[in-house]
Amino acid sequence: MTIHKEGRRIVAIAIVVLALLAFIVYWFAGHIWWLSCGSYVVLLFFAYFFLTFFRKPNRALYLEEGAVIAPADGKVIIIQEVFEQECFKEPRIQVSIFMSIFNVHINWYPIGGIIDYFKHHNGHFHAAYHPKASEKNEHTTVVVNQKGTKVLFRQIAGYIARRIVCYAVVGKEVLQCTQVGFIKFGSRVDLLLPLDSKIEVAVGQKVRGGQTVVARL
Repeated sequence: MTIHKEGRRIVAIAIVVLALLAFIVYWFAGHIWWLSCGSYVVLLFFAYFFLTFFRKPNRALYLEEGAVIAPADGKVIIIQEVFEQECFKEPRIQVSIFMSIFNVHINWYPIGGIIDYFKHHNGHFHAAYHPKASEKNEHTTVVVNQKGTKVLFRQIAGYIARRIVCYAVVGKEVLQCTQVGFIKFGSRVDLLLPLDSKIEVAVGQKVRGGQTVVARL
């Protein structure tokens, strides 16, 4: 297991702080075995949490032209027709994937093509599973144009997530399943697909970023 570049500084700081706390426990409570052992277990849990949260798995990515691949790990919580107001001004199929704090938090491009649009929106930090989170919460919007077919997706901050990292640059050509960014501490990703897309997932289904086919265009 390797640590993603977005988490290396955080993990390093966390390990130093946890090591300092372990020393304090040893110094002041080392003679109280139940207290010191319990404290060490808690500190080890937090160390494990930070290491696994920012993990970068060695994953065989699935590539298929015309397919929309899951941009994130998580569970499908919404599949519905909506009116997309920011870019297309037309009805689209929305597929929302909720990421818990235990999921891998890397995000991948669902299709390859040219980035037509990118914008970061400031906002609130309400629960990411709320239907209006894609409008009210802090989020990014990215549109990728694949030979005239455009797919929009959003990285959405949640109640715990407070930082979205996105590498998208307008005009840049990107490959399917390359990394688009990282959401720190759990959140959600929305896909806005053409109405004639064939949806390949169901609400409640767990998906793996870079591997699961969400739809076919």
